[in-house]
Amino acid sequence: MSAMTSRFGTTSDGAEVRPEPANPAVRGAAVAAAGGLLAAGALHVVWGFSPWPLDSRAEFASVVVGVDESQLPSAPLTFAVAGLLGAAAGLVATGARPTSRLGRSWPVRAGLWTVSGALAVRGLGGLAASGLGLGSKPDGFRQWDLRLYSPLCVTLGGLTGYVALRTRRHRP
Repeated sequence: MSAMTSRFGTTSDGAEVRPEPANPAVRGAAVAAAGGLLAAGALHVVWGFSPWPLDSRAEFASVVVGVDESQLPSAPLTFAVAGLLGAAAGLVATGARPTSRLGRSWPVRAGLWTVSGALAVRGLGGLAASGLGLGSKPDGFRQWDLRLYSPLCVTLGGLTGYVALRTRRHRP
């Protein structure tokens, strides 16, 4: 057994399995995705305390969340979303290091694909719903959903998927 085999493992037929090393494009995608996810998480922390950048909770509920003020998620739920976004950023950063044991572990790999898929579904679903006028969301929310929220989700999902795809294991 070579040092590489003991480090990366083998397939059932005895072939060595090696992860593709992260290249500068993958590192750049990972930095952009993790940074975007961290920034979104930080915004959710702020939103747990304040309707920033808007003046009132009612305006925030309508424009940012697309609901009536009485339907706003609670602060603990908003903080949970912030935590999930932070965890997603950690997965992206960890997954971008395929030569590390943790970076190539199946929970990290599955997590990358889950984050990518969830963001893509949110983004594409938002584009379809807001673009086609489905549902009963306020016009202010639809405008921001088409201009920022959905495109950002699609972009972050695509970057995360790129990291997952480019750091997968390869058979030599």
